[in-house]
Amino acid sequence: MRRLILIAATATISALAAGTALSQDAKMSFFVTSVGSGKGADLGGLKGADAHCASLAEAAGVTGKTWAAYLSTSTEDARDRIGKGPWVNAKGVKIADDVASLHGDANGITKQTALNEKGEMVNGRGDTPNRHDMLTGSKPDGTRIADQTCGDWTMSGTEGAAMMGHHDRTGLDDSAAAKSWNSSHGSRGGCGQEALKGTGGDGLFYCFATN
Repeated sequence: MRRLILIAATATISALAAGTALSQDAKMSFFVTSVGSGKGADLGGLKGADAHCASLAEAAGVTGKTWAAYLSTSTEDARDRIGKGPWVNAKGVKIADDVASLHGDANGITKQTALNEKGEMVNGRGDTPNRHDMLTGSKPDGTRIADQTCGDWTMSGTEGAAMMGHHDRTGLDDSAAAKSWNSSHGSRGGCGQEALKGTGGDGLFYCFATN
């Protein structure tokens, strides 16, 4: 009898713990993709990038949200795609209250908070391999750099370039660009996977819930 009571109590505690974890995960509204498309900066355009965000979030157990990739194109600004905020990561840590604060000096994006959809830290400068280059195609204020979007995220060859930011806010020096989460430097050698890896990237990008 005591054994049965103990088993029942353990099951109840486990269920409550699982419910709490699920509840916390469901609040996630910002993450770095754990994987890219595998084709460099060819994400299938904005539609493909948004779908990639949604697929990763749903695989992590977060449903009922509309996701947008933080990417500018030749006709669209990343800052206008991501909703109004606020946004929190998979651990419930706030990244920013709104679009203005996201693009200000006081946003909460660091290596410790720019987690992937699984709540894992993403490799940065000093790690092997370095994966801190995030595709954005954007200026620091989140507006587009029309000629640095790898053909609006459809190119994967040696042509073109993509502007990228550093999710770990760390670069070769202490310049503002090196510390920028969304506008550090362009890709070198084109838009392919190997070109992105060559500067410390892996074709990853930011995802935001718009609702």
